[in-house]
Amino acid sequence: MPSPLDALGLDLPVQAAPMAGGPTTVALVAAAARAGSLGFLAGGYKTPSALAEEITAVRAEGLPFGVNLFAPNPVPVDREAFARYARSLADDARAVGLDPATLGATVVEDDDHWAAKIALLLDAPVPVVSFTFGVPEARVVAALRAAGTVVVQTVTSAAEARTAAGAGVDMLAVQASAAGGHSGTLTPQQIPDPVPHPELLGRVRGVVSLPLIAAGGVATPDAVTEALDAGAVAVAVGTVLLRSDEAGTSVPYRAALADPARQETVVTRAFTGRPARALRNAFTDRHTADAPGGYPALHHLTSPLRRAAAAAGDPEHINLWAGTGHTHATNEPAAQILTHLAGGR
Repeated sequence: MPSPLDALGLDLPVQAAPMAGGPTTVALVAAAARAGSLGFLAGGYKTPSALAEEITAVRAEGLPFGVNLFAPNPVPVDREAFARYARSLADDARAVGLDPATLGATVVEDDDHWAAKIALLLDAPVPVVSFTFGVPEARVVAALRAAGTVVVQTVTSAAEARTAAGAGVDMLAVQASAAGGHSGTLTPQQIPDPVPHPELLGRVRGVVSLPLIAAGGVATPDAVTEALDAGAVAVAVGTVLLRSDEAGTSVPYRAALADPARQETVVTRAFTGRPARALRNAFTDRHTADAPGGYPALHHLTSPLRRAAAAAGDPEHINLWAGTGHTHATNEPAAQILTHLAGGR
């Protein structure tokens, strides 16, 4: 199936997925593009000015790239549940040198500068924009497309694919539950079913005719081939790039990914209030069962704790986002990783 990305002249069908919070860097996006791939700047959690600086830096390289945004789809938090959860983090805060009283003083429920970021992308259009967490209004999608931008929407089910198609997007990133980090589900109160990639792609192809990008848990050349044979026009990978030379992954995070004793991943709301897959650690063991839904309130609640843990080199209190293929993450240049995964395709 022809892809709206064909005009970008990409040589590799394996893309560098956006990873918010630090791992995705300008250097990683540029390295992917130089390899004939496509990388996405991770606009989530960044201020509009910081995102603008990254866009300017990549644009100066004269390379194709994309930008990913978190579309508003809030999960309001119950105030009493939030307060209980904040109190339950006291020992964790002390473990990383924080005063527990500083956590949860206020409930922050923002939209990640949504309007300003959309205005930025309309004022200075980029080749590709992808959305996750929610589907933008049709007028936003139409405005971006009119500006010459290819619009990609993350979906996790056939029903979500129908919703995204109805908004007028160009392509779908079909994310399987094996993905590391946040699920892009539009109904974060529910954890998506563990449907294998080929089956999930088939379900989506059965209800929409848009080109599909397979995402989530793809970590080997065989898995890439399987996804392409199942009808995807490209594959997006994230976890396997976390140890790459160009990634901004923290030192304790890198070490955890390389630790042969860390084999298990869990889906947890403990860090952000949205379901996300991570390597199991002390924090997930302690809080997965009692963490309430509430995004972005829980993200803002635990952010100081996670920053302090990363600075202290403590892997037990940070969000070690990782897909089920995390053992295939290697310490080498991103171009080599992407080229290896693409194999002979």
